[in-house]
Amino acid sequence: MMSQDRLLVAIDTAELDGAVRLARSLAGSCGGLKLGLEFFSAHGPQGVAKILAAGAKLFLDLKFHDIPNTVAGAVRAAAALGPFMLNVHASGGRAMMEAAATAAAEGAAKARKPKPLLLAVTVLTSLSDDDLSAVGQHGSTADQVKRLAVLAQKSGLDGVVCSAREVASLRAECGPDFKLVVPGIRPTWSAAQDQKRIMGPADAIRQGADYLVVGRPITGAPDPRAAARSIAQEIAKGFDKGAGA
Repeated sequence: MMSQDRLLVAIDTAELDGAVRLARSLAGSCGGLKLGLEFFSAHGPQGVAKILAAGAKLFLDLKFHDIPNTVAGAVRAAAALGPFMLNVHASGGRAMMEAAATAAAEGAAKARKPKPLLLAVTVLTSLSDDDLSAVGQHGSTADQVKRLAVLAQKSGLDGVVCSAREVASLRAECGPDFKLVVPGIRPTWSAAQDQKRIMGPADAIRQGADYLVVGRPITGAPDPRAAARSIAQEIAKGFDKGAGA
């Protein structure tokens, strides 16, 4: 993949026309777009279809988490829309993730679409060790991320969403083919905002990340296309210094 193919731009908005304009303007400068709950709650499958019609590869970031049958139905329906990535919460457990993996293949096949990569969310990048402790989770975020990533791999998922600070340990634990998708990426010229476990693009690639998710530093820039290209250049520096694929 080219450096820009590693970059996924998070479009966190409920404004359809603006999202479509961004999708068109970013064509060729990134590997795809990430749409989440805000957009999907406002526009549903019809909105997703309009983004796909703009020519974008799509990471549909809905983080399903429910009983296995319910998640399977949701994943089956989402896979039929044609995204190249979907995700569920690993904390839903092995039975839920196994049902989701089966459903992703079924939904895509029925719609005659390529099977999407199915990822598990480990620990949200907005959470720290103290945050986990406050909700009754003992141990560090790093330990919990590794535990959930191993469970996701055993459940048949293609990879996980994780912080850049966990990438190196997960790459060693789960091997070279397990996909690591990393939000909480901030280029050198951007503020951290509400992300706590962050890293720059080049360092994340050196650690072994496959895809980097960046939102506001691009979508909030005066020239989003130029911002995406600047981040792609930072990604390329990660490979220049010997990063693995």
